[in-house]
Amino acid sequence: MAGEVAAGGGAAAEGAAGEQGCRYDRKCVFCRIARREEPGTALFPCEYEDLACFRDIKPGAPHHYLVVPVEHMGNCKTLKAEHIPLVKRMMEVGKAVLQRNNFNDLNDTRMGFHWPPFCSISHLHLHVLAPASQMGFLSRLYYRINSYWFITAEQLIERLQTQNAAR
Repeated sequence: MAGEVAAGGGAAAEGAAGEQGCRYDRKCVFCRIARREEPGTALFPCEYEDLACFRDIKPGAPHHYLVVPVEHMGNCKTLKAEHIPLVKRMMEVGKAVLQRNNFNDLNDTRMGFHWPPFCSISHLHLHVLAPASQMGFLSRLYYRINSYWFITAEQLIERLQTQNAAR
């Protein structure tokens, strides 16, 4: 969708990262960014070593960041209940980056994921947008709550909890 880097994102290649045996896809731009292999993309300080945060190249709001796992993971539709802590940590990172960038009205944010097939990069990534009240017309469409193409982080967590309860 709009605002995402328009490159790579195929299936993960095992062990290409080396030292930890992490899943890494050289073709995936988010894998390369998370490992600091894309010199044009600055990473924000992150309290979790397994997550990375950077600005979206086509911001949909004055503050628009992406939080991604360093390890290659598929899109949000591939997640299971055991990934709920990961999603919560991704949200924590998003809130912390907003606050470090002098945005403190956490009630005026939008955090969520594009729902497949509406993802241009098949590496899990949380969109963090603020202030949501200043999003333009197209951004309000791309990151629309209760749409077929975007799911908030809270909705995803609820969905994963419901899937787990049904088992």
